[in-house]
Amino acid sequence: MTGLTHIDEAGAARMVDVGGKAVTAREAIASGRITMSAEAAAAIGAGTAKKGDVLAVARVAGIMAAKRTSDLIPLCHPLPLTKVEIDLVVDETGVTATATASTEGKTGVEMEALTAATVTLLTIYDMAKAIDKTMVLSDIRVRAKSGGKSGNWTA
Repeated sequence: MTGLTHIDEAGAARMVDVGGKAVTAREAIASGRITMSAEAAAAIGAGTAKKGDVLAVARVAGIMAAKRTSDLIPLCHPLPLTKVEIDLVVDETGVTATATASTEGKTGVEMEALTAATVTLLTIYDMAKAIDKTMVLSDIRVRAKSGGKSGNWTA
């Protein structure tokens, strides 16, 4: 079991001890896409979906999700986030969500950015499913991260 950071000597799951790590500014950017019918995309873009302002609600859901990541991912450390930003771009075939999460801490914020992007997209699905039940979430991934011992990385 050596080399696995979330497994102890006996093979049991554990939270990694980050106590000895330095506090650094950290940021991660994650994105994803939801594809849909032209009708659904047009309603979302125009703000005319029956459930209300899909983009505003999805943005708030993504921010809230980032703040609750450690409640959802069992071995994820709770982090004091300093920024969560959700950028939404609507086009004729869907919506691309980009989430940026930042902290000053001892561990990275990739999971917070991924959670924010995913919940943003799930909220769009929930609010527009009456228009298009065939929507597809895809391409959810980390785009970039900075800070910490491993430094900067871009996809």
